[in-house]
Amino acid sequence: MNPVHEPSRRQIVQAALATGALAAVSHAASRTAGNSTVTESTAILRPPMAHELPPLPYADTALDPIISAKTISFHYGKHHKAYVDNLNGLLKDLPDLAGLSLEDLIKKVAGDSSKAGVFNNAAQIWNHTFYWKSLHPKGGGKPTGKLADKINASFGDYDKFKEAFANAAKTQFGSGWAWLVANGDKLEVVKTPNAETPLTQGKKCLLTIDVWEHAYYLDFQNKRPDYVTAVIEKLLNWEFAAANLG
Repeated sequence: MNPVHEPSRRQIVQAALATGALAAVSHAASRTAGNSTVTESTAILRPPMAHELPPLPYADTALDPIISAKTISFHYGKHHKAYVDNLNGLLKDLPDLAGLSLEDLIKKVAGDSSKAGVFNNAAQIWNHTFYWKSLHPKGGGKPTGKLADKINASFGDYDKFKEAFANAAKTQFGSGWAWLVANGDKLEVVKTPNAETPLTQGKKCLLTIDVWEHAYYLDFQNKRPDYVTAVIEKLLNWEFAAANLG
């Protein structure tokens, strides 16, 4: 018969310590409340990621001569970046919002005056990212396919759409945005002031033009209509709009 070896006192102590440590880790990892288990370790080990400045979809010289590299250096490198930095600073004291995606964050705080700073900075990050994608160095011209059919059905023809879009961008009082959106089965042109976005209105954004002065002043000074016309005729990214339409 094989002899039975009794564990030593040291082995017993080590086993007890290991069991206690495992229990402590298990307790920290999950807390059961009723029938639901709340995981805590992820929040401890992996705090919510800060929002980041998305890369430009092209070189900063790509939109010359309509939008110069100098304008982009200020517009993207200063203004857009500032919104990202400001939002991250605000969210440090708002852990309940820090883990939300940018779109969910915008929708959650929209209309809440106590969270106006969060909304303005978050919406401006989203609006600007969408704006850069709405432009393309080889853009302009007319849309084709399903998008062209939708424009014709909603506005009469491309020229009527172009007039409505340009008018919205040129006449937005002060700072803001002009948008081509899908509202159900119909396309619409809308304009929003400051940081407001159709994202909070249940509309699908297809294209936008930024008409804040920092978008065009270095290149066009006070000639916003010239900037708007140039963007529509030479920079609008119809492939991006078609992809958003789906």
